[in-house]
Formats: sequence, structure tokens, C-alpha cells
Amino acid sequence: MLHLGLLDFSLILLVVHLTGAVAAVHAALTVRTSQGAVAWVVALVMMPYLTLLPYLFLGRRRFADYVTARRYVIEQMYRQVGRNDWPSPESVSAELAVEAPQSCIRTLSRLGRSPTTGHNRVRLLINGEATFTTILAAITAARHSVIVQFFIVHDDMLGQALQQALLERAAEGLHVYFLYDSIGCHALPKSYLESLEQGGVDVQPFAVTRRFVNRFQVNFRNHRKLVVIDGKTAYVGGHNVGCEYLGLKPPLAPWRDTHIEVTGPAAAILQLSFAEDWYAATGKLPLLHQPRKADGGTMLCQVVPSGPADRLETGSLLFVEAINAAQRRIWLTSPYFVPDEAVSAALRLALLRGVEVKILIPSRKDHRMVFLASRLYAYEAARAGVQMYTYRPGFLHQKVVLVDDEIAIIGSANLDNRSFRLNFELMVATVDRGFAAEVEAMLVTDFALADPVDASRYARLTLWRRVAMSLARLFAPIL
Repeated sequence: MLHLGLLDFSLILLVVHLTGAVAAVHAALTVRTSQGAVAWVVALVMMPYLTLLPYLFLGRRRFADYVTARRYVIEQMYRQVGRNDWPSPESVSAELAVEAPQSCIRTLSRLGRSPTTGHNRVRLLINGEATFTTILAAITAARHSVIVQFFIVHDDMLGQALQQALLERAAEGLHVYFLYDSIGCHALPKSYLESLEQGGVDVQPFAVTRRFVNRFQVNFRNHRKLVVIDGKTAYVGGHNVGCEYLGLKPPLAPWRDTHIEVTGPAAAILQLSFAEDWYAATGKLPLLHQPRKADGGTMLCQVVPSGPADRLETGSLLFVEAINAAQRRIWLTSPYFVPDEAVSAALRLALLRGVEVKILIPSRKDHRMVFLASRLYAYEAARAGVQMYTYRPGFLHQKVVLVDDEIAIIGSANLDNRSFRLNFELMVATVDRGFAAEVEAMLVTDFALADPVDASRYARLTLWRRVAMSLARLFAPIL
């Protein structure tokens, strides 16, 4: 019996290792970046017992059938949009579309596959109370349609306030759309969604496919946070829906985040970003409104959606282009700092050009592995000359880029591989000296509440801490 038991155990080990080797070959052939492929191959060959199950959930990042299907769906959507006489991004009237003088914005326009629009107004919304007070008031004032899309929605005080506002609008006969990510909202009770549906809200989960095999896939998350009111005003940024985003849940409280209110033709362009996701999930178009100028709007805006089906690596290239465009300064804030080689190289080149490079990250962790990797990258960046800071009062979740004195970029994308290549993200670039000055003032306050990262401190860390950070970095391409 003992002999048979050992034989059975040996066979199990052999099967696990062989399966790990097969999965490693699959990773080498399918993972999008060389760094990610190396991380998976090493992990699957050396530690198949620990990594086979995560690979089932996290692997197959960009499989060809999904990419092809997503692109086909979007092509179909725009054919239907054209039949309904709604302009595609490429055909927005010359009165609203502009040729930006900044080469960075022209590049982002091509990268985001949509025109730069003028005649916009943009307002900065700092932290949760300002953001959700404004959003809920805008929903209440809606007259035709309400679009709501979030990665995370909780059934708490804030989530219930949103639910009630949507039900009231639906009861008034408005078109109300609620799109949620099926992974991010895994804890959202079915009763919450049923209540919306019964009240006339059009509810839909975002999932890349309905096939059973991919129910085990947690990649390709829809990380966008978007609310659009009547096609003329939109809200984009870092907030999800939950009391923690109001700073009401320790130990991460107070929560530091930023949203923006966009009024004008850029809001209509943002409708199309939602329409792509909605059409992919339902095969139907939401109600779309024609682009309109904002009263007194003078700002240029560029919408940059990104996702795993993009022909280029839009998420990473957005940050690379913004950093390369900086002549005087580049300030960035992100909850996670796990840059790829392209972004790291751009930061080093900016330093060599004499650009002031300042990056703000959290001092508190919400995901241990990413936090450890972020800290190691922060120490290395500080050694290279980047002014790295950790935000002291609470958890920093905002995603903000400030380039020189004119360009500010705000949205949902983090400085990590998941946002670069896996998640569906949404960023808005603005060109306006007055608004950039407001963003600068906000960031000056944030940096004043932060501690500089001392690169020499790394050598004083305990051995286990340095080992943990180095191991976390090995998995950086797949975090």
C-alpha cells in the first residue's frame, strides 16, 4: 500500500510538472510582452504547484479569438451608428473637431482613434464628496438619458443613493443604462440589480465572453468609471461607488481621489466609449446624442479609451507620449507604480532632458504584492533621480498626469501593466493653462502631504523585506 501510495504521488507530481511545462509553452506563445512571458514561464516551470491555478485565472491575456470578436463587434456598432445618422469619431463636424497645436495631443488623437474637440468646459472634482454630490445632482437633473458605468459598485449608503437616483429617473421615462464589471462587482448582491431592472433601468454586466471556459478568466476587466448625462455632460476619473471612496472606511481612510466633469462635444465622444462596451455586451446601441458645444466652452479635450483589443498598446503609449512631450516638468500620481520598460525609459530620458519628474504614490497598501513591487520600483526610480513621494494622510487612488503648464490628463488608468495592456481604461487629456494651473495647485497640496522616498533607505531594510520586494517584482508583468 505504501509503495502504491508513493507511486501515485509521484505520478501526480509528474503530471503537475508536465502540465506546468505545457502551460509555460502556451505562455511563451501567447503572452503579450517578453517580460510577462518570462515571468510566467519561470513561474510555471519552477513552481507549477503554486502557479498553474493562477495561470488559469490570469493567463491567456490576449487570445486571438477575443481580439477578433471585439474588433468585429465595434465595426458592426459603427455601421449601425452610421445608419442612425450619428457621426462616427472620424466624422465629427469640423466646427467641433480641431487640430491641436501640441504634437502630444495630435498623437493621442491618433492613439485614441477619435478627434480632438474644442468648445469644452472641464471642472475638477476633488475627492468623493465633491464627486458624488455633483454626479447625483446631475442624474437628478437629467432630462433624456443617464449612462452609468463603474468597475466597482457596493450596496452601501453611496451605492443605494445611486440606485435610488437611477430608479427615480427611470420612473420618469428616461433612458437609464447601468453597466457594471462582473469581476469588480462580484460582491454586489443580485437583489440590487433586480431592483434596478424592475424599476426600468437597463442593467448589463460587462464580460468579455459568455463561453464557459472564460468564466475562469479575470483579465480584461472593464476598469472605466463613466457617467454621461443627456450626452452633454460626463464624469470621468478614479472613483468607484462605495463608502470607502468617501473616506469612510479605515484603514485606508481618508481616501484621496480625483474626478472631472466634462461638458461639451468631448462628453458626446465619451458616449461612444460606453456605446462600444454596451454594444459588445448586448448587441444593441444605447440612446446617443449629437455633440454640442458647451456654453462658454473654450477648452480642447482629447478622449483616450484603451483596452486589450487595441491594435497598439494604447495604455502604455499614452504615458510614454506624455512623458516624452514634457519640456519643463512631468508630474504623475498613481496608486500603483509598476512601469514597463518603455515608461521607465521615458522617465529616464526626461531626466536627461532636464525635466522635473515628480511621482506620487500611496504610503498605505491595498494589494500587498503590487505594493511591494511598487516600492522597489520607487526606490530604483529615486536612485535614477526621479522625485518619488508617498502620500501620508490616507490611500492615494487618483490617476493624474500634468505636463508642463498646459496639458492635464485624468482618468482611470494606473501606472501598471494591468492598465497598460489588460484593462479597459478611459483617460481625458485637456489643453488649457487655467485648468492646468488648478491641477497644479491640487498636486502641490498633495505633495506637501507626502514624504520623499529616500533611495538609500532600501539598503537598511530587513533582508526578508528586500527578498519579498524582489520576488514581487518578478511578477510585475503579470500583476
